[in-house]
Amino acid sequence: MAVGQRARAAAETGGRPAILVLEDGRSFHGTGFGADGETFGEMVFNTGMTGYQETLTDPSYARQIVAMTAPHIGNTGVNDEDPESPRIWVSGYVVREPARIASSWRARRSLDEELAAQGIPGIAITGTRALTRHLRERGAMRAAIAPDGDPRALVDRVLASPSMLGADLAREVSTAEPYTVDPPPGTRVRYRVTAVDLGIKAATPRSMAQRGCRVRVLPATSTAAEILATDPDGVFFSNGPGDPAAAGYAVDALRGVLAQGVPLFGICLGSQILGRALGLGTYKLRFGHRGVNQPVKDLATGRVQITSHNHGFAVALPDTEPGGPFETPFGRAQVSHINLNDGVVEGLRLLDRPAFSVQYHPEAAPGPHDAAGEFDAFCALMDRAR
Repeated sequence: MAVGQRARAAAETGGRPAILVLEDGRSFHGTGFGADGETFGEMVFNTGMTGYQETLTDPSYARQIVAMTAPHIGNTGVNDEDPESPRIWVSGYVVREPARIASSWRARRSLDEELAAQGIPGIAITGTRALTRHLRERGAMRAAIAPDGDPRALVDRVLASPSMLGADLAREVSTAEPYTVDPPPGTRVRYRVTAVDLGIKAATPRSMAQRGCRVRVLPATSTAAEILATDPDGVFFSNGPGDPAAAGYAVDALRGVLAQGVPLFGICLGSQILGRALGLGTYKLRFGHRGVNQPVKDLATGRVQITSHNHGFAVALPDTEPGGPFETPFGRAQVSHINLNDGVVEGLRLLDRPAFSVQYHPEAAPGPHDAAGEFDAFCALMDRAR
């Protein structure tokens, strides 16, 4: 279809012609929505059928263009209760068909209005399945969304855009100042938790607060001395974006906490930071895990949980049998969980210190909630340390 024909087709549906261009030259023509203009980022896909508002506002998606595999996005609009942070973090948004009408009593704005208000370009394409298959075969890659035109003119600019490898993004998305999340009214304070914000989701400190934790959230670059100065019963390292190999400051801080024997829990990027603190490597996954349907096996119990994920990097397996102990500077440790789809490390546990991590999201707004017990395990760890 020629550019003029695409423009007429887009006008008939109330949109404007737009194009998605990948760094390997593959392109997809479609209809623009949200903000007008160009955007660049790493092209990834999310398999969740629900939770698009949480996806958009999750800081772990910083500098990424996200394609949703569910065909109809925006049905329930945008509300003021479900965001995981004060702003949208995705660079761009790709869907098959954005809802034209928001149907929810909680909706305050449409998806199109919210993207436009926050300056985030979106594109609707009929080929989301083809795009997803392409990324699964070729791997996540850089991309751009732009007004329709010659894709060849965009490829060089896509190739000049930053790579996710080596990207230190945790400090960019983290809180600038410490803040506190208290338990809800009627819930007594049982634990003092210090959370290091590498890109924390709002549901995470809220989940801990519901269990009686007073959560003090600190910036990503906080040192071990600053963390320990809060006199915590436990320390939490959050999810976040970017390459864990570029966040050496967080690795150093986590090692300092481990050295003092304070109970520690990490999720997602926090789990990768724990892995690096123990001497393990990290690597970039071919296309990552993003969605709410990842099967994870607990190697100790054999139990399988369906879990929420958002990560493009993973911890390298140690040179031991699955679940077997390996030596670290902080005593013995083991891989505690694996992904049943591809064998990726999904959890670590120290055997001689009170510390563990999981690669997935136990707060899991909007779900599933199989893994919510990991917060209870953290509370139990703090109880035993007393």
